[in-house]
Amino acid sequence: MSEFEQNLGRAQHYLTRFKDAPLGQFIGGEFYTNDKTFTNLTPVDNTSIGEVSEGTEEDMNKACEAAAKAFPAWRDISGAERKRILHHFADKIVERADEIAIVESMDCGQPIRFMKQAAIRGAANFRFFADKAPEAANGLSLHQDDHTNFTIRTPLGPVGIITPWNTPFMLATWKIAPALASGCTIVHKPAEKTPLSAMLLAEIAKDAGIPDGVWNTVNGYGSTVGKRLTEHPAIKAVALVGDSATGRRIMSQGANTLKRVHFELGGKNPVIVFDDANFDRALDAVVFMIYSLNGQRCTSSSRLLVQNGIKDKFLTALEKRVSNLKVGHPLDPNTEVGPLAHKEHFDKVMSYMTIAQQDGAIIKVGGIHRTDLGTGCYVSPTLFTDANSNMRIAQEEIFGPVLTTIGFETEAEAIAIANDTEYGLSGYIWTENTGRAMRMAKHVESGMLWVNSENNRNLPSPFGGIKSSGIGRDGGDWSFDFYMETKNVCIAHGTHKVPVLGAS
Repeated sequence: MSEFEQNLGRAQHYLTRFKDAPLGQFIGGEFYTNDKTFTNLTPVDNTSIGEVSEGTEEDMNKACEAAAKAFPAWRDISGAERKRILHHFADKIVERADEIAIVESMDCGQPIRFMKQAAIRGAANFRFFADKAPEAANGLSLHQDDHTNFTIRTPLGPVGIITPWNTPFMLATWKIAPALASGCTIVHKPAEKTPLSAMLLAEIAKDAGIPDGVWNTVNGYGSTVGKRLTEHPAIKAVALVGDSATGRRIMSQGANTLKRVHFELGGKNPVIVFDDANFDRALDAVVFMIYSLNGQRCTSSSRLLVQNGIKDKFLTALEKRVSNLKVGHPLDPNTEVGPLAHKEHFDKVMSYMTIAQQDGAIIKVGGIHRTDLGTGCYVSPTLFTDANSNMRIAQEEIFGPVLTTIGFETEAEAIAIANDTEYGLSGYIWTENTGRAMRMAKHVESGMLWVNSENNRNLPSPFGGIKSSGIGRDGGDWSFDFYMETKNVCIAHGTHKVPVLGAS
């Protein structure tokens, strides 16, 4: 039996439970379902893999109240105890790694070659922040001649976590781990299109002994339970991974209760390849950073800016590589690009094929629905050439395996094109000229830049964007700055003169 056939068998085993009973809510340590449900479709063939209980505003109220009730006890346990619990949670993730990978692939269409690492990456997220839990409250000591100031941090309280459908498991762990490590309780609202791994996480939380009410999960739609989460007065902050339009709505919905917000939003990220770049390494990185994870990655380098001196040679090599990409069933270990996450998104991505041609770009590779693979959301990896910065394909986030290429002549022109979007999440620069790399790093408008590298994630480093790509930073101590309040304490040495008023 091939590995693909084995994966299909395991998928049938893992998914049977979701077909037998609706997926529900996890509130206050209890699992339950409502009568009203909606169907969860796999993008593999757009068939049902189970019903999902549609959460209500009342469900969200209960979840927020449960998180508020559980907060004082979770806040007050020691950082060392939170560290122990979260490491135990990570152990439980590893125990179910195969199940998580298979379920995630079938739910969101990501190839198993990437999802095999999703559970391990999720466990690593929890271990990293677990180790930091004992120091989360630490601050600074600031000495003056007559006073000493020191800062301490305290957890905010219950927080809302809203996660997307592209890599739901990993992004949920990335947001939830620092919240719990800091001493906050959470209410998680996963994307309704990909709810399965969120419930696996809730089950692991229960199994790992996370106290009732500390972790709550409510399935449903953004217009109902999502809106209520962002408006509920018990929720002190909202962390979102999603598109820019959703971020704007949440900021408005949370305004009346003055919620703190942390948004990781859209991107139209440039990869800039200069004539002097290491050709082969740059080519590998360009292909990987747009076509891996089905192009459904916020940091995907969806615009290739290539210097005219090597443009023809680079595009010829790129065309060959894109044409060779293996599109197929996500559980096939040979698959490099799987189906897009759901039908509505597939339709959006496919609409850009017409838009590109209307604007004058050329579809050099791909641009078609792979109907030969069945009824799923399969699109052939696409390469647009002859584009310019005024085209919609160079301005709008397509969020699929679609690359737009633009030539440039000078460093200044590259900077101008790179910055000519509303977004500013990430950027990639390929050059052997150190001075040029430093100049580009200063002038390219983005929250993160990689020089001569694909996206290499360093957990202690800040992660986030500027402009319409987000507010705030994840990673290391930056995460605790969001989930915690900083308090300054000033202690006098008894040596300064206190001003006197009203003395006779």
